[in-house]
Amino acid sequence: MSERELMKGNEAIAEAAIRGGCRFFFGYPITPQNEIPEYMSARLPEVGGVFIQAESEVSAINMVYGAAGVGARAMTSSSSPGISLKQEGISYIAGAELPCVIVNMVRCGPGLGGIQPSQGDYFQSVKGGGHGDYRMLVYGPSTVQEAVELAYSAFDKAEQYRLPVMILGDGMLGQIMEPVSLPEMKDISKLPRKEWAADGSHIGADRKIINSLYIEPDILEAMNIKLNNVYIDMSKNEVMCEEYLCDDAEIIITAYGTVGRIAKSSVQMLRKEGIKAGLIRPITLYPFPTQVYAKHVARAELKNILCVELSIAGQMIEDVRLSVDGKKPVSYFGRGGGNVMSAEDIVKVIKEGR
Repeated sequence: MSERELMKGNEAIAEAAIRGGCRFFFGYPITPQNEIPEYMSARLPEVGGVFIQAESEVSAINMVYGAAGVGARAMTSSSSPGISLKQEGISYIAGAELPCVIVNMVRCGPGLGGIQPSQGDYFQSVKGGGHGDYRMLVYGPSTVQEAVELAYSAFDKAEQYRLPVMILGDGMLGQIMEPVSLPEMKDISKLPRKEWAADGSHIGADRKIINSLYIEPDILEAMNIKLNNVYIDMSKNEVMCEEYLCDDAEIIITAYGTVGRIAKSSVQMLRKEGIKAGLIRPITLYPFPTQVYAKHVARAELKNILCVELSIAGQMIEDVRLSVDGKKPVSYFGRGGGNVMSAEDIVKVIKEGR
C-alpha cells in the first residue's frame, strides 16, 4: 500500500480499478459518477489502456462484452437509470460467462428522480436485474478505502468465477473525499492465459466462440445448472460482513454502504446511554450474509432487528427477513427522495420503539 492521500470516492475507485488491471473502460456520463469516466479518460492512456465514451449506455455495456470476450479486463460505470439501460447487456455478459466490473453510484428514483444518494437499486443489483436466470457478485462498500480494496480485487474475483462484479455505491460515496492507501499496480502481463477467450489464438476446431444463445432446451438448462453451481460456490467462499458489538446486543441495526457508517455512529451513541445496540453491515450484498443473522437471532437477549435504508419501502429488508426466518421481529426505518438520515434519527427511532 502507498502512503495515504486524499481522494474523491469516484476517482479513488477508478485508480484502484486501474491498479487492479483495468485497461478498457467504456461509459457514458451521468451524475453522480461522472468523475469515474473523467478520471479514466486521462489515466488509462498513461498505462497503455483504452477509454471510450460511448454514444449511449447500451453501447457502453456491449463494448464491455466485446472486450471481456477477448480476455481483457474491462469496466463500465453509471448511475441508476444508466444501469437500467445496461441490464440487457449485463445479462448477455453473465450468460456468456464473461468477467467484467460494473460500478453503480446510485441516485434516487424512480424515473429520472434526482442526483442525490439512494439505495433504491438494491433489487436491481442483487436479484439479477435483467432478464434470465443469473447473479452477480455485488459489493456495498461504506468507505472510500473499502471501495478501493474491493475495486482492486474485483477483476480477480470476476475472472475466478467468470461473471460480472458490481460495486454498488451511492452519491455520498462517490463525492466524499477521504484519505486512502492505494495498492501497488498489478503486473497483468503475468496473468495466466484465459483459455476461454476468443482472442484469435485458437484455430480450427479449437476456436473459441463467445455466445449466450442456446436454442436447445436441454443445452440451455445444462448451462443454467452450470451457472447456478458457480453461484453456490461463490456463496460458500465470498461472503463478507462487518459485525459490530453484536455479541450482547439487545437490538441490532442492519444497514449497508454509507448508511452502515451512519448506523455505526448510532450504535456508539446508544451504547453511551446504556442501550445494548449492535450493527450487522453486509459488505457482499450478493451473496448475502444470511448465516450472520441466523447466528444472532438464536440469542435470547436479542429483541429486535432494525433495518435502515435510503429507500422508503425498503429493499434489503426482504433479505434480512428471509435470513431471520421469523425468529425475531424486524422493523424498518428509511428515508427517500435524496434525504439522508442522521445517526440521531436512528437513535430516536430506536428509543421510540422501546
